[in-house]
Amino acid sequence: MMKTAESPRDSQRQSRPAFLAELFETLTDRTRRLWGRRDAGSPPVEAPNLSELAEALLSRRGEASGSAIAAELLAAFDRADAGARLAFLQNLAERFGPDATRVEQALAALSRDAGGADAIEALHAASEPRRQELFRRLNLAPGGTAALVRMREECLRHLRDTPALRRVDSDFAHLFSSWFNRGFLGLRHIDWNTPAAVLAKIIRYEAVHAIQNWDDLRNRLEPTDRRCYGFFHPQLVDEPLIFVEVALTRAIPDNVADLLDLARQPIAAEDADTAVFYSISNTQRGLAGVSFGNFLIKQVVGELKAELPNIRTFVTLSPVPGFATWLAEARADPALGMLDAEQRIALALLDEPGWQDDPVRAEALRAPLLAAAATYFLRARDGRGRVIDPVARFHLGNGARLERLDYLGDVSAKGVQQSHGMMVNYLYDLDRIEANHEGFAERGAVAASEDVRRLLPAA
Repeated sequence: MMKTAESPRDSQRQSRPAFLAELFETLTDRTRRLWGRRDAGSPPVEAPNLSELAEALLSRRGEASGSAIAAELLAAFDRADAGARLAFLQNLAERFGPDATRVEQALAALSRDAGGADAIEALHAASEPRRQELFRRLNLAPGGTAALVRMREECLRHLRDTPALRRVDSDFAHLFSSWFNRGFLGLRHIDWNTPAAVLAKIIRYEAVHAIQNWDDLRNRLEPTDRRCYGFFHPQLVDEPLIFVEVALTRAIPDNVADLLDLARQPIAAEDADTAVFYSISNTQRGLAGVSFGNFLIKQVVGELKAELPNIRTFVTLSPVPGFATWLAEARADPALGMLDAEQRIALALLDEPGWQDDPVRAEALRAPLLAAAATYFLRARDGRGRVIDPVARFHLGNGARLERLDYLGDVSAKGVQQSHGMMVNYLYDLDRIEANHEGFAERGAVAASEDVRRLLPAA
Protein backbone atom coordinates (compact mmCIF):
# COMPACT_ATOMS: atom_id res chain seq x y z
CA MET A 1 0.00 0.00 0.00
CA MET A 2 1.42 3.40 -1.01
CA LYS A 3 1.79 6.01 1.70
CA THR A 4 0.17 9.32 0.79
CA ALA A 5 2.07 12.55 1.24
CA GLU A 6 1.30 14.59 4.34
CA SER A 7 -0.39 17.92 3.90
CA PRO A 8 1.13 21.01 5.60
CA ARG A 9 -1.83 20.99 8.00
CA ASP A 10 -1.17 17.35 8.93
CA SER A 11 2.47 18.16 9.58
CA GLN A 12 1.53 21.09 11.80
CA ARG A 13 -0.99 18.97 13.69
CA GLN A 14 1.59 16.26 14.38
CA SER A 15 4.27 18.71 15.50
CA ARG A 16 2.00 20.63 17.89
CA PRO A 17 2.19 18.11 20.79
CA ALA A 18 5.98 18.05 20.54
CA PHE A 19 6.08 21.85 20.53
CA LEU A 20 3.83 22.08 23.58
CA ALA A 21 5.85 19.45 25.42
CA GLU A 22 9.06 21.36 24.66
CA LEU A 23 7.47 24.63 25.80
CA PHE A 24 6.25 23.06 29.03
CA GLU A 25 9.67 21.55 29.74
CA THR A 26 11.32 24.96 29.19
CA LEU A 27 8.92 26.62 31.61
CA THR A 28 9.47 23.84 34.15
CA ASP A 29 13.26 24.17 33.92
CA ARG A 30 12.99 27.92 34.43
CA THR A 31 10.82 27.39 37.46
CA ARG A 32 13.31 24.96 38.95
CA ARG A 33 16.06 27.54 38.51
CA LEU A 34 13.90 30.24 40.08
CA TRP A 35 13.36 28.00 43.07
CA GLY A 36 17.03 27.11 43.24
CA ARG A 37 16.33 23.39 42.72
CA ARG A 38 18.29 20.85 40.75
CA ASP A 39 16.94 18.63 37.99
CA ALA A 40 14.91 15.63 39.14
CA GLY A 41 17.72 13.32 38.07
CA SER A 42 20.25 15.08 40.29
CA PRO A 43 19.67 14.52 44.03
CA PRO A 44 19.64 17.70 46.10
CA VAL A 45 22.50 18.45 48.44
CA GLU A 46 20.04 18.79 51.29
CA ALA A 47 16.71 16.97 51.43
CA PRO A 48 13.89 19.47 50.83
CA ASN A 49 11.29 20.09 53.50
CA LEU A 50 8.18 18.34 52.23
CA SER A 51 5.75 20.51 54.19
CA GLU A 52 7.41 23.70 52.94
CA LEU A 53 7.10 22.45 49.38
CA ALA A 54 3.41 21.72 50.04
CA GLU A 55 2.83 25.27 51.31
CA ALA A 56 4.68 26.66 48.30
CA LEU A 57 2.57 24.57 45.93
CA LEU A 58 -0.66 25.83 47.48
CA SER A 59 0.53 29.43 47.18
CA ARG A 60 1.35 29.29 43.45
CA ARG A 61 -0.99 30.40 40.70
CA GLY A 62 1.09 29.58 37.62
CA GLU A 63 0.46 26.15 36.13
CA ALA A 64 4.04 25.53 34.99
CA SER A 65 5.65 26.59 38.26
CA GLY A 66 3.03 24.67 40.22
CA SER A 67 3.65 21.52 38.19
CA ALA A 68 7.40 21.81 38.79
CA ILE A 69 6.94 22.14 42.56
CA ALA A 70 4.42 19.25 42.54
CA ALA A 71 6.88 17.02 40.67
CA GLU A 72 9.66 17.90 43.10
CA LEU A 73 7.49 17.25 46.16
CA LEU A 74 6.41 13.84 44.86
CA ALA A 75 9.98 12.89 43.93
CA ALA A 76 11.23 14.04 47.33
CA PHE A 77 8.53 12.02 49.09
CA ASP A 78 9.56 8.89 47.18
CA ARG A 79 13.23 9.49 48.07
CA ALA A 80 12.56 10.26 51.74
CA ASP A 81 13.09 7.65 54.44
CA ALA A 82 10.16 6.14 56.34
CA GLY A 83 10.42 8.63 59.21
CA ALA A 84 10.34 11.68 56.94
CA ARG A 85 7.37 10.31 54.99
CA LEU A 86 5.44 9.67 58.20
CA ALA A 87 6.27 13.16 59.52
CA PHE A 88 4.93 14.70 56.30
CA LEU A 89 1.71 12.68 56.51
CA GLN A 90 1.27 13.78 60.13
CA ASN A 91 1.75 17.39 59.03
CA LEU A 92 -0.94 16.87 56.40
CA ALA A 93 -3.28 15.76 59.19
CA GLU A 94 -2.42 18.59 61.56
CA ARG A 95 -1.62 21.62 59.39
CA PHE A 96 -3.48 21.08 56.13
CA GLY A 97 -7.04 20.74 57.35
CA PRO A 98 -9.79 23.36 56.82
CA ASP A 99 -8.84 27.02 57.28
CA ALA A 100 -10.35 27.81 60.70
CA THR A 101 -10.64 31.56 60.00
CA ARG A 102 -12.50 30.98 56.73
CA VAL A 103 -14.84 28.51 58.42
CA GLU A 104 -15.63 30.99 61.23
CA GLN A 105 -16.32 33.73 58.69
CA ALA A 106 -18.53 31.43 56.64
CA LEU A 107 -20.46 30.38 59.74
CA ALA A 108 -21.02 34.02 60.67
CA ALA A 109 -22.23 34.80 57.16
CA LEU A 110 -24.53 31.79 57.26
CA SER A 111 -26.01 33.00 60.55
CA ARG A 112 -26.61 36.47 59.11
CA ASP A 113 -28.08 35.06 55.91
CA ALA A 114 -30.46 32.74 57.79
CA GLY A 115 -29.49 29.65 55.82
CA GLY A 116 -29.28 31.18 52.36
CA ALA A 117 -28.01 28.99 49.53
CA ASP A 118 -24.99 31.20 48.79
CA ALA A 119 -23.90 31.17 52.43
CA ILE A 120 -24.25 27.38 52.59
CA GLU A 121 -22.10 27.02 49.47
CA ALA A 122 -19.50 29.36 50.98
CA LEU A 123 -19.41 27.27 54.18
CA HIS A 124 -19.04 24.11 52.13
CA ALA A 125 -16.07 25.58 50.25
CA ALA A 126 -14.46 26.90 53.44
CA SER A 127 -14.75 23.57 55.23
CA GLU A 128 -12.81 21.64 52.59
CA PRO A 129 -9.41 20.55 53.96
CA ARG A 130 -6.46 22.31 52.34
CA ARG A 131 -4.85 18.94 51.70
CA GLN A 132 -7.58 18.09 49.17
CA GLU A 133 -6.51 21.04 47.01
CA LEU A 134 -2.90 20.00 47.60
CA PHE A 135 -3.66 16.51 46.27
CA ARG A 136 -5.41 17.98 43.23
CA ARG A 137 -2.36 20.10 42.44
CA LEU A 138 0.01 17.20 42.99
CA ASN A 139 -2.07 15.21 40.52
CA LEU A 140 -1.10 17.69 37.79
CA ALA A 141 2.55 16.60 37.91
CA PRO A 142 3.69 13.96 35.40
CA GLY A 143 2.96 10.60 37.01
CA GLY A 144 1.09 12.39 39.78
CA THR A 145 -1.83 9.97 39.98
CA ALA A 146 0.39 6.93 40.46
CA ALA A 147 2.53 8.81 43.00
CA LEU A 148 -0.55 9.76 45.04
CA VAL A 149 -1.73 6.15 45.05
CA ARG A 150 1.67 5.19 46.47
CA MET A 151 1.43 8.01 49.03
CA ARG A 152 -1.92 6.70 50.23
CA GLU A 153 -0.44 3.22 50.48
CA GLU A 154 2.17 4.69 52.81
CA CYS A 155 -0.61 6.37 54.81
CA LEU A 156 -2.50 3.10 55.17
CA ARG A 157 0.57 1.42 56.70
CA HIS A 158 0.43 3.82 59.65
CA LEU A 159 -3.32 4.07 60.29
CA ARG A 160 -3.40 1.63 63.19
CA ASP A 161 -0.58 3.32 65.11
CA THR A 162 -1.40 6.91 64.08
CA PRO A 163 -5.20 7.39 64.17
CA ALA A 164 -4.91 11.08 63.22
CA LEU A 165 -3.97 9.95 59.70
CA ARG A 166 -7.56 8.80 59.21
CA ARG A 167 -8.33 12.40 58.27
CA VAL A 168 -5.73 12.24 55.51
CA ASP A 169 -6.90 8.82 54.37
CA SER A 170 -10.50 10.04 54.24
CA ASP A 171 -9.48 12.81 51.84
CA PHE A 172 -7.55 10.37 49.66
CA ALA A 173 -10.58 8.05 49.55
CA HIS A 174 -12.91 10.97 48.74
CA LEU A 175 -10.82 12.11 45.78
CA PHE A 176 -9.97 8.63 44.50
CA SER A 177 -13.65 7.68 44.42
CA SER A 178 -14.06 10.39 41.78
CA TRP A 179 -10.76 9.99 39.95
CA PHE A 180 -11.24 6.24 39.63
CA ASN A 181 -14.95 6.38 38.88
CA ARG A 182 -16.12 3.53 36.67
CA GLY A 183 -16.61 6.01 33.82
CA PHE A 184 -12.85 6.57 33.62
CA LEU A 185 -11.92 2.88 33.56
CA GLY A 186 -11.37 0.81 30.46
CA LEU A 187 -11.92 -2.96 30.28
CA ARG A 188 -9.16 -4.87 28.47
CA HIS A 189 -8.97 -8.49 27.42
CA ILE A 190 -5.56 -9.70 28.62
CA ASP A 191 -4.16 -12.58 26.59
CA TRP A 192 -0.80 -14.11 25.73
CA ASN A 193 -0.19 -11.34 23.16
CA THR A 194 -0.61 -8.56 25.74
CA PRO A 195 2.63 -6.55 26.27
CA ALA A 196 5.09 -8.32 28.55
CA ALA A 197 5.11 -5.39 30.99
CA VAL A 198 1.44 -6.03 31.76
CA LEU A 199 1.85 -9.82 31.85
CA ALA A 200 4.67 -9.50 34.38
CA LYS A 201 2.32 -7.52 36.62
CA ILE A 202 -0.37 -10.20 36.33
CA ILE A 203 2.18 -12.67 37.73
CA ARG A 204 3.21 -10.23 40.45
CA TYR A 205 -0.27 -9.16 41.54
CA GLU A 206 -2.09 -12.51 41.43
CA ALA A 207 -3.42 -12.77 44.99
CA VAL A 208 -5.57 -15.92 45.03
CA HIS A 209 -3.69 -18.70 43.23
CA ALA A 210 -0.02 -17.78 42.82
CA ILE A 211 1.32 -18.00 39.27
CA GLN A 212 4.42 -20.18 39.43
CA ASN A 213 6.13 -19.21 36.19
CA TRP A 214 5.53 -18.08 32.61
CA ASP A 215 4.28 -21.53 31.60
CA ASP A 216 1.66 -21.32 34.34
CA LEU A 217 0.63 -17.87 33.12
CA ARG A 218 0.44 -19.08 29.54
CA ASN A 219 -1.84 -21.92 30.63
CA ARG A 220 -4.22 -19.33 32.11
CA LEU A 221 -4.24 -16.97 29.13
CA GLU A 222 -3.59 -18.72 25.81
CA PRO A 223 -5.95 -21.74 25.58
CA THR A 224 -9.30 -21.31 23.84
CA ASP A 225 -11.17 -22.02 27.09
CA ARG A 226 -9.42 -19.36 29.18
CA ARG A 227 -10.00 -15.62 29.50
CA CYS A 228 -8.58 -12.78 31.60
CA TYR A 229 -9.95 -9.23 31.85
CA GLY A 230 -8.75 -6.18 33.72
CA PHE A 231 -9.74 -2.59 34.41
CA PHE A 232 -7.20 0.08 33.48
CA HIS A 233 -7.10 3.83 34.18
CA PRO A 234 -5.79 6.33 31.59
CA GLN A 235 -3.25 7.71 34.09
CA LEU A 236 -1.93 4.23 34.98
CA VAL A 237 -1.67 2.92 31.45
CA ASP A 238 0.09 -0.41 32.03
CA GLU A 239 -1.11 -0.95 35.60
CA PRO A 240 -4.18 -3.18 35.88
CA LEU A 241 -6.28 -1.99 38.83
CA ILE A 242 -8.09 -5.29 39.16
CA PHE A 243 -8.25 -8.39 37.00
CA VAL A 244 -10.31 -11.56 36.85
CA GLU A 245 -9.30 -14.95 35.47
CA VAL A 246 -12.03 -17.01 33.81
CA ALA A 247 -12.26 -20.68 32.88
CA LEU A 248 -14.80 -21.89 30.33
CA THR A 249 -16.05 -25.35 31.29
CA ARG A 250 -18.82 -27.85 30.62
CA ALA A 251 -20.03 -27.91 34.23
CA ILE A 252 -19.55 -26.14 37.56
CA PRO A 253 -16.12 -27.24 38.88
CA ASP A 254 -15.61 -28.41 42.46
CA ASN A 255 -11.82 -28.00 42.74
CA VAL A 256 -9.18 -25.59 41.51
CA ALA A 257 -6.46 -28.14 40.75
CA ASP A 258 -8.28 -29.33 37.62
CA LEU A 259 -8.57 -25.75 36.36
CA LEU A 260 -4.86 -25.01 36.86
CA ASP A 261 -3.53 -28.37 35.63
CA LEU A 262 -0.84 -27.73 33.01
CA ALA A 263 -1.54 -31.13 31.43
CA ARG A 264 -5.29 -30.65 31.00
CA GLN A 265 -6.87 -30.79 27.55
CA PRO A 266 -8.53 -27.48 26.58
CA ILE A 267 -12.00 -27.51 25.07
CA ALA A 268 -13.34 -25.26 22.34
CA ALA A 269 -14.92 -22.13 23.78
CA GLU A 270 -18.09 -22.91 21.77
CA ASP A 271 -18.41 -26.24 23.60
CA ALA A 272 -18.48 -24.66 27.07
CA ASP A 273 -21.70 -23.88 28.92
CA THR A 274 -20.22 -22.38 32.11
CA ALA A 275 -17.96 -19.40 32.81
CA VAL A 276 -16.03 -19.77 36.06
CA PHE A 277 -14.49 -16.73 37.78
CA TYR A 278 -11.75 -18.48 39.72
CA SER A 279 -9.47 -15.59 40.70
CA ILE A 280 -10.08 -11.87 41.26
CA SER A 281 -7.11 -9.76 42.30
CA ASN A 282 -6.99 -6.11 43.32
CA THR A 283 -3.54 -4.76 42.51
CA GLN A 284 -3.23 -1.31 44.10
CA ARG A 285 -3.14 -1.23 47.90
CA GLY A 286 -3.43 2.54 47.71
CA LEU A 287 -6.90 2.20 46.17
CA ALA A 288 -8.32 0.14 49.05
CA GLY A 289 -12.00 0.91 49.51
CA VAL A 290 -12.52 2.01 45.89
CA SER A 291 -14.84 -0.64 44.51
CA PHE A 292 -14.07 -2.11 41.09
CA GLY A 293 -14.93 -5.79 41.42
CA ASN A 294 -18.71 -5.57 41.14
CA PHE A 295 -18.45 -3.55 37.91
CA LEU A 296 -15.77 -5.86 36.56
CA ILE A 297 -17.74 -9.07 37.00
CA LYS A 298 -20.93 -7.60 35.54
CA GLN A 299 -19.11 -6.19 32.52
CA VAL A 300 -17.22 -9.42 31.90
CA VAL A 301 -20.51 -11.32 32.03
CA GLY A 302 -21.80 -8.98 29.33
CA GLU A 303 -18.66 -9.48 27.22
CA LEU A 304 -18.89 -13.26 27.47
CA LYS A 305 -22.61 -13.35 26.70
CA ALA A 306 -22.00 -11.32 23.55
CA GLU A 307 -19.02 -13.41 22.44
CA LEU A 308 -20.29 -16.85 23.50
CA PRO A 309 -24.09 -17.15 23.62
CA ASN A 310 -23.64 -20.83 24.51
CA ILE A 311 -22.53 -19.80 28.03
CA ARG A 312 -25.56 -20.14 30.30
CA THR A 313 -24.06 -20.39 33.79
CA PHE A 314 -21.83 -17.82 35.50
CA VAL A 315 -20.22 -18.95 38.75
CA THR A 316 -17.15 -18.46 40.86
CA LEU A 317 -14.80 -20.98 42.37
CA SER A 318 -13.85 -18.99 45.44
CA PRO A 319 -11.58 -19.41 48.47
CA VAL A 320 -12.90 -19.19 52.04
CA PRO A 321 -10.08 -17.25 53.71
CA GLY A 322 -11.65 -16.82 57.14
CA PHE A 323 -13.01 -20.32 57.71
CA ALA A 324 -10.08 -22.01 59.49
CA THR A 325 -9.62 -19.11 61.92
CA TRP A 326 -13.34 -19.01 62.75
CA LEU A 327 -13.53 -22.80 63.17
CA ALA A 328 -10.56 -22.80 65.57
CA GLU A 329 -12.35 -20.23 67.74
CA ALA A 330 -15.65 -22.13 67.58
CA ARG A 331 -13.95 -25.37 68.61
CA ALA A 332 -12.09 -23.71 71.47
CA ASP A 333 -15.10 -21.90 72.94
CA PRO A 334 -18.28 -23.98 73.37
CA ALA A 335 -20.02 -20.88 74.73
CA LEU A 336 -20.18 -19.46 71.22
CA GLY A 337 -22.79 -22.10 70.44
CA MET A 338 -21.59 -22.67 66.87
CA LEU A 339 -20.72 -26.38 67.30
CA ASP A 340 -22.21 -29.12 69.43
CA ALA A 341 -20.15 -31.67 71.38
CA GLU A 342 -20.43 -34.33 68.69
CA GLN A 343 -19.12 -31.97 66.02
CA ARG A 344 -16.16 -30.92 68.17
CA ILE A 345 -15.21 -34.55 68.71
CA ALA A 346 -15.42 -35.34 64.99
CA LEU A 347 -13.41 -32.24 64.06
CA ALA A 348 -10.53 -33.30 66.32
CA LEU A 349 -9.13 -35.13 63.28
CA LEU A 350 -8.15 -31.70 61.93
CA ASP A 351 -5.35 -31.64 64.48
CA GLU A 352 -3.65 -34.58 62.81
CA PRO A 353 -1.14 -33.45 60.14
CA GLY A 354 -1.78 -34.71 56.61
CA TRP A 355 -5.41 -35.66 57.20
CA GLN A 356 -6.35 -34.33 53.75
CA ASP A 357 -4.07 -36.89 52.08
CA ASP A 358 -5.53 -39.86 53.98
CA PRO A 359 -8.75 -41.09 52.30
CA VAL A 360 -10.12 -42.55 55.55
CA ARG A 361 -9.63 -39.43 57.68
CA ALA A 362 -10.67 -37.13 54.84
CA GLU A 363 -13.95 -38.99 54.40
CA ALA A 364 -14.57 -38.97 58.16
CA LEU A 365 -14.22 -35.19 58.16
CA ARG A 366 -16.41 -34.54 55.12
CA ALA A 367 -19.80 -34.28 56.88
CA PRO A 368 -18.67 -32.34 59.99
CA LEU A 369 -16.60 -29.88 57.94
CA LEU A 370 -19.42 -29.23 55.46
CA ALA A 371 -21.85 -28.70 58.35
CA ALA A 372 -19.42 -26.31 60.02
CA ALA A 373 -18.94 -24.40 56.74
CA ALA A 374 -22.72 -24.05 56.30
CA THR A 375 -22.92 -22.65 59.84
CA TYR A 376 -20.05 -20.27 59.06
CA PHE A 377 -21.87 -18.77 56.08
CA LEU A 378 -25.49 -18.88 57.21
CA ARG A 379 -25.40 -18.31 60.99
CA ALA A 380 -22.06 -16.93 62.16
CA ARG A 381 -21.60 -13.14 62.21
CA ASP A 382 -18.79 -10.78 63.17
CA GLY A 383 -18.96 -8.03 65.81
CA ARG A 384 -20.71 -5.73 63.32
CA GLY A 385 -23.39 -8.28 62.48
CA ARG A 386 -21.90 -9.08 59.08
CA VAL A 387 -21.15 -12.35 57.32
CA ILE A 388 -17.62 -13.14 58.49
CA ASP A 389 -15.97 -14.13 55.24
CA PRO A 390 -14.76 -11.13 53.15
CA VAL A 391 -15.06 -12.99 49.85
CA ALA A 392 -18.61 -13.96 50.75
CA ARG A 393 -19.47 -10.33 51.58
CA PHE A 394 -18.15 -9.28 48.18
CA HIS A 395 -20.08 -11.80 46.08
CA LEU A 396 -23.27 -11.79 48.14
CA GLY A 397 -23.18 -8.00 48.06
CA ASN A 398 -22.98 -8.20 44.26
CA GLY A 399 -26.16 -10.27 44.20
CA ALA A 400 -24.68 -13.76 43.83
CA ARG A 401 -26.12 -16.87 45.48
CA LEU A 402 -24.18 -19.28 47.67
CA GLU A 403 -24.62 -22.25 45.37
CA ARG A 404 -22.35 -25.06 46.59
CA LEU A 405 -19.68 -25.87 49.16
CA ASP A 406 -16.75 -27.74 47.63
CA TYR A 407 -15.08 -30.09 50.09
CA LEU A 408 -11.31 -30.34 49.49
CA GLY A 409 -11.64 -27.91 46.61
CA ASP A 410 -8.17 -26.54 47.33
CA VAL A 411 -5.67 -28.89 48.96
CA SER A 412 -2.68 -26.64 48.42
CA ALA A 413 -0.77 -25.65 51.56
CA LYS A 414 -2.46 -22.24 51.50
CA GLY A 415 -5.92 -23.74 50.95
CA VAL A 416 -5.58 -26.19 53.83
CA GLN A 417 -4.19 -23.54 56.14
CA GLN A 418 -6.85 -20.89 55.56
CA SER A 419 -9.94 -23.00 54.89
CA HIS A 420 -9.19 -26.70 55.55
CA GLY A 421 -9.41 -27.10 51.77
CA MET A 422 -12.96 -25.73 51.49
CA MET A 423 -13.99 -23.75 48.42
CA VAL A 424 -17.31 -22.25 47.33
CA ASN A 425 -19.29 -21.68 44.15
CA TYR A 426 -21.23 -18.41 44.05
CA LEU A 427 -23.80 -18.36 41.25
CA TYR A 428 -24.57 -15.17 39.35
CA ASP A 429 -28.17 -15.79 38.26
CA LEU A 430 -28.83 -12.77 36.06
CA ASP A 431 -32.56 -12.88 36.81
CA ARG A 432 -32.00 -12.80 40.57
CA ILE A 433 -28.98 -10.53 41.05
CA GLU A 434 -30.93 -7.40 41.98
CA ALA A 435 -33.25 -9.19 44.42
CA ASN A 436 -30.34 -11.01 46.06
CA HIS A 437 -28.37 -7.77 46.37
CA GLU A 438 -31.30 -5.91 47.94
CA GLY A 439 -31.94 -8.69 50.44
CA PHE A 440 -28.31 -8.80 51.51
CA ALA A 441 -27.86 -5.02 51.64
CA GLU A 442 -31.11 -4.28 53.46
CA ARG A 443 -31.53 -7.28 55.78
CA GLY A 444 -28.25 -9.17 55.66
CA ALA A 445 -30.13 -12.08 54.07
CA VAL A 446 -27.81 -14.67 52.49
CA ALA A 447 -29.14 -16.08 49.22
CA ALA A 448 -28.24 -19.77 49.34
CA SER A 449 -29.27 -22.90 47.48
CA GLU A 450 -31.28 -25.64 49.13
CA ASP A 451 -28.26 -27.95 48.84
CA VAL A 452 -26.27 -25.61 51.09
CA ARG A 453 -29.12 -25.07 53.54
CA ARG A 454 -29.58 -28.83 53.97
CA LEU A 455 -26.01 -29.04 55.30
CA LEU A 456 -26.87 -26.93 58.35
CA PRO A 457 -27.03 -28.85 61.64
CA ALA A 458 -30.36 -28.70 63.44
CA ALA A 459 -30.57 -25.49 65.46
